[in-house]
Amino acid sequence: MAAISCSASELQPLLGAAANATAAAQYICGRFDAVSNKFVDTGYAVDNTYLLFSAYLVFAMQLGFAMLCAGSVRAKNTMNIMLTNVLDAATGGLFYYLFGFALAFGTPSNGFIGQHFFGLNKFPSQSFDYGYFLYQWAFAIAAAGITSGSIAERTQFVAYLIYSSFLTGFVYPIVSHWFWSADGWASPARAENLLFGSGVIDFAGSGVVHLVGGIAGLWGALIEGPRIGRFDHEGRSVAMRGHSGTLVVLGTFLLWFGWYGFNAGSFLNILKAYGESGSYYGQWSAIGRTAVTTTMAGCSAALTTLFGKRLLSGHWNLTDVCNGLLGGFAAITSGCSVVDPWAAIICGFVAAWVLMGCNKLAEKLKYDDPLEAAQLHGGCGSWGIIFTALFAKKAYVEEVYSGQPNRPYGLLMGGGGKLLAAHLVQIVVIVGFVSLTMGTLFFLLHKLKLLRISSEEEMAGMDVTSHGGLAYVYTDECNDPAMLKPGFVVSRTGV
Repeated sequence: MAAISCSASELQPLLGAAANATAAAQYICGRFDAVSNKFVDTGYAVDNTYLLFSAYLVFAMQLGFAMLCAGSVRAKNTMNIMLTNVLDAATGGLFYYLFGFALAFGTPSNGFIGQHFFGLNKFPSQSFDYGYFLYQWAFAIAAAGITSGSIAERTQFVAYLIYSSFLTGFVYPIVSHWFWSADGWASPARAENLLFGSGVIDFAGSGVVHLVGGIAGLWGALIEGPRIGRFDHEGRSVAMRGHSGTLVVLGTFLLWFGWYGFNAGSFLNILKAYGESGSYYGQWSAIGRTAVTTTMAGCSAALTTLFGKRLLSGHWNLTDVCNGLLGGFAAITSGCSVVDPWAAIICGFVAAWVLMGCNKLAEKLKYDDPLEAAQLHGGCGSWGIIFTALFAKKAYVEEVYSGQPNRPYGLLMGGGGKLLAAHLVQIVVIVGFVSLTMGTLFFLLHKLKLLRISSEEEMAGMDVTSHGGLAYVYTDECNDPAMLKPGFVVSRTGV
């Protein structure tokens, strides 16, 4: 925010020819400058507070991931999956601090990788403050959390630590540099040489976060293979439902709440006028619209899944509806700031069918993903990238990306096909790069016998074999083997 200046030499003639006119002009301008600087300080404080609050919301999504994962796996693996979510945050924090942020946003740099701020050296700067690092770290660990769901219930603990460190410290940062750094080769924030004259409008990360996490999880689950018992000897799918619908719903609502920081927070600041100052309309309005489009996409996807699964299976399925809702959010994340609410409803509707179609394809290919993470984040994230290229509105694109006039916008909104071309490139390069890096890593872990647990451990459950006991202890009396004999009844007050 620029300060408003006051010139004593320009003010003095307006005060007349009095002997003290010069001193009065200097005094007035000094007071004016002090007040102006206070407004500048307040502007920075408001914008940084907004960004920090958004970072806290996105970090709260980690709790949502943990609850969703815990409810979606069997009880014997509850502690294992929740601990992996804790370590995604902890491991990701160190590796993003040491390497990730620098590779993503270390400017000045080339178009492919950042080069400065390793270990937050020479930080903060004119470009970034600590709140920005915290916000971007919360995004990085979200990508790692997506991957953990795909490989749940059969992965060695050391493999979680290795892939999480590699993903948050190297793979995700490079992808985010390409599309979000001002120096990135496909970034819409570049000063010149924009990809197809537009760059990629992946505002909050349908591609950068969701597609990256989904493709990483896809390769992990493919290389590991399905869980024991997931498909019978004839290849038919066998349902292996999670143990707690309560935790699934709790996790879903926590993710919904955090998604407002994820999408609306991606503006990074709030005190920005569109056009002349003093209007009721500004970036604060765009932030509100983004929250509305996020909501509409999720609601549309949830209801579409509800009735779609009822038609296909004859049931009102709780877990499917929750996953459908999240699929709508993953899809709208790319274009949430540049589309109208009515378009977001279309986005959610299609996302629900994309998710159901991906799940049906996964069954046919005998692909096992306990949380449908690759289908949800990879499939719906890809649809969201295409959706943005179809429905981005010209006025909103020019507001959000004001540095470059006459940008291409949505194909179906009359903006031509350049934005769609850029977004198809994004899908191809993310799938290719993540497949090359994470696919290779999972393959090496597999060859080194560091990826999958033994069949004995898998049947017993990882809580017992790796974490010292079950997550749930219903009664102390049940620790007595004699009480496990048939006919023994335990009441609320004892035996």
